Amino acid sequence: MSSLMTNASAMTALQTLTSTNKNLATTQNRISTGFRVAGAEDNAAYWSIATTMRSDNMALSAVSDALGLGAATVDVMYTAMNSTVDVMNEIKAKVVAAKTPGVDRGKIQSDISQLQNQLKSTADSAVFNGENWLSVDSSAAGYSATKDIVSSFSRAGGTITVQTISVDITSAAGGTELYDAADQSGILDQDRGFAALTNITGAGIADFDISAVTDADLAGLDTVIAGVDAALGQITDAATSLGSIKSRVDLQKDFVSKLTDAIDRGVGQLVDADMNKESTRLQALQTQQQLGIQALSIANQGSQNILSLFR
Repeated sequence: MSSLMTNASAMTALQTLTSTNKNLATTQNRISTGFRVAGAEDNAAYWSIATTMRSDNMALSAVSDALGLGAATVDVMYTAMNSTVDVMNEIKAKVVAAKTPGVDRGKIQSDISQLQNQLKSTADSAVFNGENWLSVDSSAAGYSATKDIVSSFSRAGGTITVQTISVDITSAAGGTELYDAADQSGILDQDRGFAALTNITGAGIADFDISAVTDADLAGLDTVIAGVDAALGQITDAATSLGSIKSRVDLQKDFVSKLTDAIDRGVGQLVDADMNKESTRLQALQTQQQLGIQALSIANQGSQNILSLFR
């Protein structure tokens, strides 16, 4: 039935065109933003998950930066410790040479003194970001024998956990302290009993002096060699420990980088638009829009045809 008051065909065509325009706007927005889920109104569950994961990824980025800082700090200490091992080997060789009867121990001590100065200089120079694990003052405000390097960030059951790698820098097994200005408890400045030996001054590796040793005092040099060897063993252990920590930090940094990428991919699966699909959909909707406009025009033409009957 044709009616001037109600044009059902035009109403249907208008509804179809309105729906097409809405879908077209949605598709155009997805193409322009690159997101299938740009806000909570698109998909509340996916948007919430993606927002949380993006936040976690920002935290992981901070963890990665902290690991980079920690890796650089450990690398500086490790490099200085390796240099210290080389100098200690030279000192040991000099003391062994001093056991030769008739040798000029004053000249040998002159070389040893330079090496001792080099040890102190190396330890004092091992600074990164204000941190020095080799030359310390345990009485200073804020001093801590344990150094923490942020290693990971995780979320489980709504609980956030930040984990760290701890490094004990005390001169105990694997510790890195070579000098302690407060109590001389470092590997190099601690009392090793050298001062009790005949014609030898200085109590530890840092300051012993054998220039006055005579051929009759050579037994005392065996004690010095044993002390140097013990200190060398401690320093080697410390270098090994630092090397292990450096390797662990590097592995963790690599893992955090891969984890960040994996989370990015996961978020993308939830909210990113499929550009090939949306492009195809855009072309189809544009065609539907044109057809809808034509259908509405034809439907409106029906009313004009009714009017023409009364002319």
